[in-house]
Amino acid sequence: MAVMADGAAVPEETRPETKAPPREREGRDPAPAKRQISLRVRLRRDKSLLIMIVPTMLVLLVFNYLPMFGTISAFEFYDPIYGFFHSNWVGLQNFNQLFGDSAFWHAFQNTLVLSLVQLILYFPIPIALAILLNTVLSTKLRSFIQAVVYLPHFFSWVLVITIFNQMLGGAGLLNQFLRQHHMATWDIMTNGSTFKYLITFQAVWKEAGWGIIVFLAALAAIDPALYESAAVDGAGRWRRMWHITLPGMRGMIILMLVLRLGNALNVGFEQMLIQRQAVGPQHAEVLDTFAYYYGISGNNFGYGAAAGLFKGVISLILIFAANKAAHRLGEDGLYRK
Repeated sequence: MAVMADGAAVPEETRPETKAPPREREGRDPAPAKRQISLRVRLRRDKSLLIMIVPTMLVLLVFNYLPMFGTISAFEFYDPIYGFFHSNWVGLQNFNQLFGDSAFWHAFQNTLVLSLVQLILYFPIPIALAILLNTVLSTKLRSFIQAVVYLPHFFSWVLVITIFNQMLGGAGLLNQFLRQHHMATWDIMTNGSTFKYLITFQAVWKEAGWGIIVFLAALAAIDPALYESAAVDGAGRWRRMWHITLPGMRGMIILMLVLRLGNALNVGFEQMLIQRQAVGPQHAEVLDTFAYYYGISGNNFGYGAAAGLFKGVISLILIFAANKAAHRLGEDGLYRK
């Protein structure tokens, strides 16, 4: 019973209830409702960004999408004089001839072997370089190392192979040193059995430095407090790398692996074309050089287009399969499921 000021008693049941303010969840304000933005407002807001990507979109359209119209020549006996619309239509004849050609299957086998070797030996190297470079404390030293390892990316394949030939060729520095000391020389640049390792080493020297850029960005996104907490708990450098660094890079590693598998059949047309004569077609013939020699050089453009279309279809299957595997591992891959 409550007693009023005049002494009258009021039952507790009749007193007005005081409602407590709603509790905030975990001390945070409730999330505001999302505001719908019209397409016109978004275009006006992002106008400067859209203008910036116009040149890139034009390059992509002219050099990547418009040439896809030329795949129609894979179903024709294409003649440049008559063009796409007046050349003789042969249907699947080019593909029937292609699948019955032993040289094509040999080039396809070489392409798969070289891609597998480069995937195993080349792909982990940019990851390791990024982790090692991230441990360098001096900013000036890190910038210098980055400049050194980035530089070969801007060299053409002609220059890269020339440098390797000057170092490892028959008259290169290595063999000259061995001759001066009366030792047996090494046949590296013209040895077909080790050619797949040679081109992998060339690709590592040229592109590994450029490939670390995305992995350095992934490392920069990891919260430094995680390393500090792990160090306080007694975790050493290797345990911090295994439990913090690699899990933090997992999404980017899987994404780059998916892209790498989709581009697996492109093992370097210029690189193979320049060295094909030195080691022979049995070791350096891949799908790109096959399409060039048996298609363009032989004036059989439809046959070469059929080989290129086959390579494109297999690459598309590989990239979708790799992306599906990324989804099963719980990652986004190229796009979210």
